[in-house]
Amino acid sequence: MKHISLIALSACISCTLAGAQQSKEISYKKPGVYNPPTYVCYKLPAPITIDGKLSPGEWDAIPWTSDFVDMLGDKGPAPYLQTRAKMAHDDNGIYFGVWMEETNIWATYTNHDASLYQENAFEFFIDPSNNTHNYLEYEINALGTEWDLFLTKPYRDAPMITLSDWEFLGMKSAVHLEGTINNPNDIDKFWSVEIFVPWKSIYQVASQRRQKPLEGDQMRIDFQRVEWPLEVQDGKYVKVPKPGEQRPSSYFWLWAPIESGSSHAPEYWGYVQFTSKVAGTEVVPFTKNPEEDARWMLRNLYFRQSEYKRANGTYASSIADLKPEEIFPAGQIKALTLHTTPSFYEITFPFNNKILHISQDGLIW
Repeated sequence: MKHISLIALSACISCTLAGAQQSKEISYKKPGVYNPPTYVCYKLPAPITIDGKLSPGEWDAIPWTSDFVDMLGDKGPAPYLQTRAKMAHDDNGIYFGVWMEETNIWATYTNHDASLYQENAFEFFIDPSNNTHNYLEYEINALGTEWDLFLTKPYRDAPMITLSDWEFLGMKSAVHLEGTINNPNDIDKFWSVEIFVPWKSIYQVASQRRQKPLEGDQMRIDFQRVEWPLEVQDGKYVKVPKPGEQRPSSYFWLWAPIESGSSHAPEYWGYVQFTSKVAGTEVVPFTKNPEEDARWMLRNLYFRQSEYKRANGTYASSIADLKPEEIFPAGQIKALTLHTTPSFYEITFPFNNKILHISQDGLIW
């Protein structure tokens, strides 16, 4: 009788555990529209002197990016100041030229690697491998103070490492002001920045080591402008809340808007395609890599795994639990594979004689 009781008890426990482990029904967030901006980066038509001025003889043949928009794109307020950028390259590195309309030029931080986003600043991000890991960040303010960083992966994929002591060796930068900094008694016009970054600083963190880009190579790059609403108090600029808010907060204006609300989302950054053609000599079309659509579909399964874990405490072990039919064409779902452990997972998808992978920390390869 004791033996039978133990069997019955074991069966009851098994039923209870099975019920406890039953996954919750989830209405997943709808996949966002994926349309990062694109840019063809031409070779320099003439040498550039890094003085902060976007001199006509040096930059006129080089196209502008589209104007920066709110981080959330059309879902956020339109910027009230214009910002745009240019890119060009040579055998040594890449050049950025940035123009920022500004009526109140303001900056106070002077220490290298200070948290410049706490004031008005310009930033760029570079993911040379397009896998969302091992990417570079750089910030500069109107005083020319800089902060350069290396990040192993986005903050959302903790644990991660941020290295503020990492430096862009060989970088050059300069700021030009059309106005007077920290002077509320006049109306300024703009400030501009020129930056040179050597290829050796970029490719040392890339999965493919190169001396310089090959024809048609593409990188993920984004720009961000941090702008704080200001008012004058006792003859000085002071941060104030946005309309309708209680505490001061900044606007984030980006070249590539980011639906997640964080600039550390490399999958949303713009595509920059390199060509050896000299700017102004001919127009090179941007060529979309069809693999990017497959990567984006995998990325949406990664987003859904995060939603699933928040709801259930573990990752989904069945691809069906992620409702891939809402993301992938019907004929492709059977090709997906999912391998899950209590702490990790990997999803694979065959595409054009390759196998694409994505893991729980967002790495895609």
